[in-house]
This record gives sequence, C-alpha cells and structure tokens, in this order.
Amino acid sequence: MKDKPLNASHAQLTLQRYGASGADPLLDTLADIWAEAHAGHDDVARAGFTPATLRRQITGHARHDDFTLVTAYAAGQIIGFGYGFRCTPTYWYGKELLPHIEPQEAQTTGSLAGICELAVRTGWQGIGAGTLIHAALLQTLRTEWVSLLAMPGDERPEQRLYRRLGYRHAGPYRAGPDGPVLDLLLLRTAGAPQ
Repeated sequence: MKDKPLNASHAQLTLQRYGASGADPLLDTLADIWAEAHAGHDDVARAGFTPATLRRQITGHARHDDFTLVTAYAAGQIIGFGYGFRCTPTYWYGKELLPHIEPQEAQTTGSLAGICELAVRTGWQGIGAGTLIHAALLQTLRTEWVSLLAMPGDERPEQRLYRRLGYRHAGPYRAGPDGPVLDLLLLRTAGAPQ
C-alpha cells in the first residue's frame, strides 16, 4: 500500500459503484481493507467479526436486488469501501427490536436501506473518504431512512463519524442469540419529508 500523501484531499479520490456481480472479484481486497481498518480493535475480533466473516457477509448480502458496493480509489488502488441494500424494517431491525424503534414511522417505512460496512485504510482515514463513500451509497440507494450497526462506544472514531453524518442511536441490537450487542443507528435522509 502506498502511504497517504501529505496533502491528501477529496480531489485525489475517485469513487466506483458496483452491483452484486462486481463484489465477488473484490472480496480479497475488501477483506484486506477491513482488516487494516480494524487492526488493534480487539473487541471487534472478540465479537466474532473477522475478514472471513466479512467475505461470507458480503456474499450473502449480494443476493439482495439493490445491493450496492462503493469503493474509493486513490493512486489506482482501493483505499476504502462501503456497501448496503434496500430492505424492510422487519428484516433489518428484527422482530424483537422493531416495536421499539423510534420514531415510529421508521418501523413501517417502505423506504429503508441498511449499510453493512464502511471501512477505510488507516493511512487514508481523516480526509473524508468515509463521508464520500457514505454519500455515494445514499445517493444510489435513495431511501427515506438509512440504518447501520456499530460497535458500542462514543469514543470510537466510527461512532464520531456517524454522529457527524446525523445518525442517532435507535437501540441495542444483538447479532444472533449468542452474538455481540451492537448499537443500531438510524438516519432520516435530508430529502425525507419532516
């Protein structure tokens, strides 16, 4: 990997969108980026999240009709990515959490997207790459509501990013009966009626 130039900026980044068929050839690269972005975060590994689980997750999620992968390139290399898809509230929140989602219209919306991953190589963090990837996902998915899951902890860099983007905590989410408890975050998009 090339080191980040000292004057790194948005102008040096280009974005590429892929559908489901474009994800498979990129799995190894995406797993490498994810692993680098999560290096030193032992709680992520303890929660059961690994590059291998990411590969399985992407492969499973790519079956959704509106699967969208956005990659950020700098100097000809992928330095970050994010992906998501349109889904129903029941699918995304799960039956146990669904009745507790606030505001209530987010429980029944027909316009929801789940963002499943957003990761940027450590040398490229802090220049807005994650924000650009997120914006491209929202532009492509075009839903009234967007939700994602994050490791708990207000001090985490990703939590600070999500707050800056306008997400708010919608409740604790357990990934499976024995899975870790994550923060479910919810965003009403700017184009949504108030």
